[in-house]
Amino acid sequence: MPNSKPLMTSSSGTNPVDASVQSALRTLDAEADGIAAITAALQGDLGEAFARATDLIRNARGRLIVTGLGKSGHIGRKIAATFASTGTPAFFVHAAEAGHGDLGMITTDDVILALSWSGEQPEMKNLVNYSARFAIPMIAVTSNAQSSLGAAARIVLELPKVREACPHNLAPTTSTLMQAAIGDALAIALLESRGFTALEFANFHPGGKLGAINVRGGGSYSYDRIDTSRTIAFPGLTDSTHANFHGSVGQLFGEVGYGFAMGTVALEPFAGLAYVHVQDGSFQESGGLAALSASSAHENLGYSTLGLRAATFIPLSNGTALVPRGSLQWQHASYSARIS
Repeated sequence: MPNSKPLMTSSSGTNPVDASVQSALRTLDAEADGIAAITAALQGDLGEAFARATDLIRNARGRLIVTGLGKSGHIGRKIAATFASTGTPAFFVHAAEAGHGDLGMITTDDVILALSWSGEQPEMKNLVNYSARFAIPMIAVTSNAQSSLGAAARIVLELPKVREACPHNLAPTTSTLMQAAIGDALAIALLESRGFTALEFANFHPGGKLGAINVRGGGSYSYDRIDTSRTIAFPGLTDSTHANFHGSVGQLFGEVGYGFAMGTVALEPFAGLAYVHVQDGSFQESGGLAALSASSAHENLGYSTLGLRAATFIPLSNGTALVPRGSLQWQHASYSARIS
């Protein structure tokens, strides 16, 4: 175990409020060091293992089985819930209960994500043996790649050894935060690789109000300067003309939607307004008899839209997902033009 020298300092004669704040700051500093250590490790060997773990989970035909004991087990439950709500089918199996019938919840199409800081918990033995017997790939999250768990895993996410925030360096604090962080990192990497959207997220959270009101808007403007040259030739007339003029296009749009879930479908009714202005400048060609001229023109186009968007999320057996999307819209357009 790393240096066990207590982090706490004597608080004799100090304000108890100040002492508690100083303790909190020491705790947060220690835990921040743990996150920083993961960040640094991901830029080395941990990064390569992390990428392989992401690919293994994404390509699994079954589900992600998260397992652990003690504090690691509590973190495992949270990690499984995060995966499940972000598009990766997952659930938690307690490592000790696995040997009493819960191994039947794990299939050969699944991937196991096993959490153990030491990697030497004897209660994991039945699950580890089951994984090896039926060739179920296992990812170990541990601080000791040489442990029994690390040796049995196909991929090891070896977390850096750091000091716990506990002044005795005993209570799992920094270590459990690091486990939760690497679990979140895996879940978000998979979410992004699958193109999982806010609508799909809302589909898995019908009981909450998760970013229900969506406001979107934008605009653009372009300006063009155009130079022209023409050569005119036919019996009795040969001429050359030149001109330059400018044009511009401006666009603005805004939209308000309200997202909610109905069964397995995410819905979003919405209303939008859009405006487009096109301006063509006047021009006068220089030249002889064939020279042309034109007046400037201004065009205005407005749209108002009422519609409904729908999407659903269908996991496929090869680990990918089908995300059908569709929309139904009613649109009214108005147009005006002015030539000067």
